[in-house]
Amino acid sequence: MILGIPVSSDRGGCQYTSQNFHGIEGGYLNFGAAVSYDPITQYVVPPNETWVRQALIDAIRVQPRRILDLGCGTGSTTLMLKQAFPQAQVIGLDLSPYMLVRAEHKAQSANLDITWRHGNAEKTVFKDASFDLVTASLLFHETPPTVSQAILHESFRLLVEGGQVLILDGNQNTLRQLEWLNDVFEEPYIRDYAGGSVDASMGAAGFAAVQTQDIWWINQVTSGVKPMRGENTTIQRSVGQYAPTTDTTIDNNDLEDFGSPAFGTKA
Repeated sequence: MILGIPVSSDRGGCQYTSQNFHGIEGGYLNFGAAVSYDPITQYVVPPNETWVRQALIDAIRVQPRRILDLGCGTGSTTLMLKQAFPQAQVIGLDLSPYMLVRAEHKAQSANLDITWRHGNAEKTVFKDASFDLVTASLLFHETPPTVSQAILHESFRLLVEGGQVLILDGNQNTLRQLEWLNDVFEEPYIRDYAGGSVDASMGAAGFAAVQTQDIWWINQVTSGVKPMRGENTTIQRSVGQYAPTTDTTIDNNDLEDFGSPAFGTKA
């Protein structure tokens, strides 16, 4: 445990300790990366980091009781999710315990009750159908394609039927067209990310109603919905509508270390 943040013995993610991220030497899982993350992110997410993150909030089409923010970093999006849905249980998960310490400090300063978990987004400890909303902000450009796909499969497992996944990251079309941007970001996997398609990856993971929206030309937010059993997902994709979570009978009381509030009540 580091300053109250639960830390598991198996941190995983060895590829993040041997390469530079954000132009910081020594990898992602160190104190220096946690300290420098916020100022660097403000610089590389134009025109305004808060506006870009708000685009993810604006794309939410469910009324979530439980939210999981994968690869939460220092918690910038996680805090905004809690502010947008104060009655929901919100969890931020990240590989770096140092990022989580910074995130907890920010949450305390904002007087927000958020649960922080140290873990790997590819394989979390949570039960099937534990969440109504799963998000990831500025994560996929930092992960190899196989890892990104694994995260989407894990997100699918974690969501209730009708639950929504949202991926906020760099605009893949723009990154493909402007090679120099890949150098600016100084990320080892960003070219792999630019050459891929989050839409296709979501479809491969089983999501329907997949849509990507450009955000300020340099970013994008992609949404997908876990289909209800027996739904015609081909029709759902063509219509492009979201399926809000309204079933209040789902029992998720076995979530690790926290309870399961009734829909619409205070967490």
